[in-house]
Amino acid sequence: MGQKLNALVDFLSEFFAARKGLLILVGIILVICNALLQFFPNIGWLETSNLLLHLGIVIALIGVLLAWAL
Repeated sequence: MGQKLNALVDFLSEFFAARKGLLILVGIILVICNALLQFFPNIGWLETSNLLLHLGIVIALIGVLLAWAL
């Protein structure tokens, strides 16, 4: 279990080291998608919970922290 987790962390760190702004862009796209969903009523819980907004902010913050560390 520990070796698989180490391999995953190594792979992700090498992947995001070359693409520092990828997570930030994904977060921004999720926030924009959430803003667009507000114009379409009766979509369901996705619209009312603002899941994409919260997910986008968390992913963008993680992307900023990773870009700063790498």
